[in-house]
Amino acid sequence: MSEISENSVGIVETKTVRVVKQDKPLKLECGKRLAPIDAAYETYGALNEAGDNGVLICHALSGDAHAAGRNSPEDRKPGWWDVMVGPGKSIDTNKYFVICSNFLGGCSGTTGPGSTNPATGKPYGLDFPIITISDMVKVQKLLLDTLGIKQLLAVIGGSIGGMQVLQWAISYPDFVKAAIPIATTTHLGAQSIAFDAVGRNAILADPNFGGGQYTADKGPDKGLGIARMIGHITYLSEQGMREKFGRELRNSKNYSYDLNSEFAVETYLDYKGQSFVERFDANSYLYITKAADYFDLKKGQGSLKKAFANISCRFLVISFASDWLFTPAQSEEIVNSLSAADKDVSYCDIDSPSGHDAFLLEHKKLGLLIGSFLEASYYQITNEGKYIFKDFECQHTAKAVEQTTRARIDYELIESLIEPGSCVLDVGCGDGELTAKLTEEKNITAKGVELDQELVIHCIRRGLSTIHRDIERGLGQYADGSFDYAILSQTLQTVKKPAKVLAELLRVARKVIVSFPNFAHWRCRSQLFFAGIAPVTKQLPFDWHNTPNTHCLSLKDFDRFCEKLGVKVEKKIPLIKNRLSPVRFAPNLFAEQVIYVTSKE
Repeated sequence: MSEISENSVGIVETKTVRVVKQDKPLKLECGKRLAPIDAAYETYGALNEAGDNGVLICHALSGDAHAAGRNSPEDRKPGWWDVMVGPGKSIDTNKYFVICSNFLGGCSGTTGPGSTNPATGKPYGLDFPIITISDMVKVQKLLLDTLGIKQLLAVIGGSIGGMQVLQWAISYPDFVKAAIPIATTTHLGAQSIAFDAVGRNAILADPNFGGGQYTADKGPDKGLGIARMIGHITYLSEQGMREKFGRELRNSKNYSYDLNSEFAVETYLDYKGQSFVERFDANSYLYITKAADYFDLKKGQGSLKKAFANISCRFLVISFASDWLFTPAQSEEIVNSLSAADKDVSYCDIDSPSGHDAFLLEHKKLGLLIGSFLEASYYQITNEGKYIFKDFECQHTAKAVEQTTRARIDYELIESLIEPGSCVLDVGCGDGELTAKLTEEKNITAKGVELDQELVIHCIRRGLSTIHRDIERGLGQYADGSFDYAILSQTLQTVKKPAKVLAELLRVARKVIVSFPNFAHWRCRSQLFFAGIAPVTKQLPFDWHNTPNTHCLSLKDFDRFCEKLGVKVEKKIPLIKNRLSPVRFAPNLFAEQVIYVTSKE
């Protein structure tokens, strides 16, 4: 018997309820009708009086309704996402009412190809109709209706679960307040479809498949095991496999010179294939992978922007840098389309060597993001759309403190330059302090862009829409003139191509506010002249070898820069330390930093 931890949801029961009755079949996307339909589910926590704290978790291909806790004291392992769900955990069951259901076509209690066909009295097998992600979501919605849940705070899911999250936001836009799709895509590419096809063919070619009418003691075990091995390779990254296995032999120091499994990675895949066969149904594997292949949000819409046009929920999109099955580029396509449709979207690409499986393994980083986003979303819902700024307690790391201290000096002046009610893009937004102040005090509509993952998390904890991205890649998701102002605070000197960055900001915004430290300040000059060393000051607190600054510019440099690019300088405000009054005498010598307001000529 395994010991149950204090922050576990404890012993839970997987329940089953009929959501579609025999006399009222559900029409599926393929055109066929299916009845009856039972749904297996688990719940954790309690639905509050307002009914606004519900969180639906959507599982991936091999998952089920058992996301947390244990079904009995004898269980060796807890639910598949136990590390994330429970009292005080990222998906906090002290705050939220959490639901997880086995999706349609599964083999863990919800109606699927292994269920009894009422027309024959035998398992459906291949007589089960082809299903889609949309059909899965329809059944989930019927389950929530049955449970009396009238709205969801959030829908969360990774991989195929992430596809369900996207479908939820589109199919039931008024039902969901926040969506968190993780390591997913709006459609499978040819390579992913190819891997699915090879896995299905391995099952179909197994001599024990029997047209889908096999028995529990004699099924297509070899085919299903191979399918799982193929799939599992796509879940890992090259780096992760190299670090975990390399060329290590499992049970010997020397080659056996036969065809048996001997490399550690081989025996690992053998184990994964065998353990999967013991708990999963081959027919379900066929149907679920086909549903994933058919998933395509563009189909019938023309573009993702149109597909997302009617959604109203907040989005947090998460990817993993080493995921080559559902790549960061595929997540960015979601983010770009949501941004183009002017939706509330945040994005973070987590640096991890664990590949696609990272959504099950990187619980610390992932948990902080999910927990922060849920908390901020719930705060806004229960506080009439307000942000979490005043109650926000940010445990700043050294990096966040350093960034904020240097930037805060010009925040008050920048704030005075922004008109109330404006639409603002804050590039290099740091921990979101300036954006938060502007949103709270001037009622602006704000979006942020930040390169540092740590600072992105701070912004998300504040409830700010923030995209994890290098500005030098451009802002193609935004149309010309999308913003009244773009802010580039203490960032210009850190980018490699400032001309490209400024031009892009002037494309998307009417005015661009730029601030930077003045490298021609007299202290910098004196250190270079008298000490012969690269200057280190309060405004430039870095040694030459660890500075983020790639360019050393002065006020005169930027004036010439704007003239060369044909950029109009509307205002120039040289500053000393915390003084809000500008430097009037020899600003290029005495100003420690400067704020410019620029626009197109």
